[in-house]
Amino acid sequence: MPRSSDDLFRALADPTRRRILDLLAERGTATVGELADKFPDLVASGISKHLMTLRAAGLVTATRQGRQQLYRLDADAFADALAPWLAKYEPYWSDALQRLGQLAEGSAPAQPVPASPARKTDDRHRPTSGAASPSA
Repeated sequence: MPRSSDDLFRALADPTRRRILDLLAERGTATVGELADKFPDLVASGISKHLMTLRAAGLVTATRQGRQQLYRLDADAFADALAPWLAKYEPYWSDALQRLGQLAEGSAPAQPVPASPARKTDDRHRPTSGAASPSA
């Protein structure tokens, strides 16, 4: 199990490790050699190092089958590590999904719902009416 969301995000920061997780999610299990076949620019020892990082973060488990290790995505640990981090942002996307549902059902309020108090608007991204563009 990941020690913290920092460990999770550090492990996920590398695109090769994200691709390894994608492959394990698609296949269920894989050996180092099977994973290495998908990365022609890397040697098996490089894949092993990535797998060690993923194991240390608690995202991947390994079981011995004969002389080989089978690697598997640990989806529960993944979800457990992300849950506290996502919970902080849940009020923002929960409100947005509720408004989207109301719009889809045609029961949305006539006027737009104001942004959450914690969210500040940025006037730089609002279009200006009648403003002349700077000449070159």
